[in-house]
Amino acid sequence: MANATLTIGGIVGLVLAVPIIGSLLPPKSDAAGSWSPLTPEELDALKKATSKPVKLTFTLKFTDAYLPEQSQPEYCWGIRVDNNEKFMAARPDIFTAPGGKPDVPYDVVNMGFVLFSPICPHLGCYYGWSDAQNKFMCPCHGSQYTFDGTHIAGPAPRGLDPLPMRSQNGAAEVTWIVYQSNTPARIVVSYQA
Repeated sequence: MANATLTIGGIVGLVLAVPIIGSLLPPKSDAAGSWSPLTPEELDALKKATSKPVKLTFTLKFTDAYLPEQSQPEYCWGIRVDNNEKFMAARPDIFTAPGGKPDVPYDVVNMGFVLFSPICPHLGCYYGWSDAQNKFMCPCHGSQYTFDGTHIAGPAPRGLDPLPMRSQNGAAEVTWIVYQSNTPARIVVSYQA
């Protein structure tokens, strides 16, 4: 009986040890799938956008230490920025935080565009653009934001959160960041880059 207990305990320990050890290993160094390309049509729509944001869809790919690569459809909102100084003046919360450091560790305006996470900074609901109201609106608790992501109404503690965008081999790419909800500071909870 003792030998059977030791054998079963050893098997259970081995089964638990594999994922635990795998979770301690660093992610793959090539970071495969961490940047998702935008389609040429979406980039063209973003270039033509003037006073309305463009909903950009992409496939979020992520890996786990012991599971195969997973993918999930996701989207973000993009706006065209014609005047960088004007945008910086409207959204100083993104560019400087208390202490003078940038609030986000990447260029917010890239290729003349800004991408916003679709997650409301209040409690993590997905917000949308209202053509009738001409603003972003969260259906959960009523937070509202201007075209440039400035918080104007509702319980959200900050403006809309930006996402990184880059140009790679002639294509525009976006990566995913999740920020902590319901806090004035932008604290990264998870990211794909």
